[in-house]
Amino acid sequence: MSNINNEDNMMVNNIREDEFIKEALPHEDALYNYALKISGNSDDAQDLVQETYYKAYRHFDKFQTGTNSKAWMFMILKNSFINDYRKSKREPYKLDYEQIQNFYDNVKSDRAQENNLDKEFYNDLLDDELTAAIDQLPTKMREVFLLCDLDGNSYEETAELVGCPVGTVRSRLHRARHMLQATLMDYAKDKGFLN
Repeated sequence: MSNINNEDNMMVNNIREDEFIKEALPHEDALYNYALKISGNSDDAQDLVQETYYKAYRHFDKFQTGTNSKAWMFMILKNSFINDYRKSKREPYKLDYEQIQNFYDNVKSDRAQENNLDKEFYNDLLDDELTAAIDQLPTKMREVFLLCDLDGNSYEETAELVGCPVGTVRSRLHRARHMLQATLMDYAKDKGFLN
């Protein structure tokens, strides 16, 4: 009798894993790119994506099949990032001897350059003035701007990813673009985009 129950449990677990793989894994690259943009660090981005997949798998029974799994995964990632940020603000900063030693080893060695390839790639993609202007946007506007204009998501996809109505996405994006336009007017003239 217990063998039958064990076999049933294994079959249910296999079905659950197959569904999870089908629903969640196709979004790994998009999740990583977004995590990299909000965390600014490839290691933190990888940790954030891993935490997102862990939480999604753990709570996969709450996911409704047929709904937008990408939006669900993005919401988990975003909430994890916010929770980690809040937690870090409440706790005093702790120094660990190993962290100091690792930092020293990286600074003095040639390996430090290899560890920052992702950051260099994104820094080279946008000029410093552009990056600074985007970073100055209010958080909700920056989030919508990054998802729509840099990642190429539609208004509807972005609305699902950030959990707000499409009209709010359009409004935030419109305001973000106008703020960037005002901030970058001299930059555009210097680069020859405007006469």
